[in-house]
Amino acid sequence: MDDEWLGERGTAMEREADDAAIQALLELRGALDRTIAALGAAAERADDLIAQRRRGRTWFEIVSSEKPPLVIETVTGVLDELGELGSRFRREEALALQREDVSITRIAEMFRVTRQRVSALLHTRSARDGARA
Repeated sequence: MDDEWLGERGTAMEREADDAAIQALLELRGALDRTIAALGAAAERADDLIAQRRRGRTWFEIVSSEKPPLVIETVTGVLDELGELGSRFRREEALALQREDVSITRIAEMFRVTRQRVSALLHTRSARDGARA
């Protein structure tokens, strides 16, 4: 039954290694939910800033009275989090594909990046794991 999850190539070791890809995807999914909420709040704040400016307030008055987090801080924060978690998922996914004997060339085609980028993704993880040992 468990081998059906990964197909004929499924082994206990592959399933454990693939858990890193699943965990990375779960973390990314959580970040997407947080992003939706944060950007919704930022959009409401942006609407308020627009309304204040249209009522004649100066940018100095608006910006100096704006309570944190600023709209731009929110946007920057969610972009940073999504970038970090998205990269982690892509790396774990590339490693999972490599364990399934998918070539670097094919992974690059699937990810729409260069072979060199895939090689760097795979190398980054290997170097990081080696530093932990």
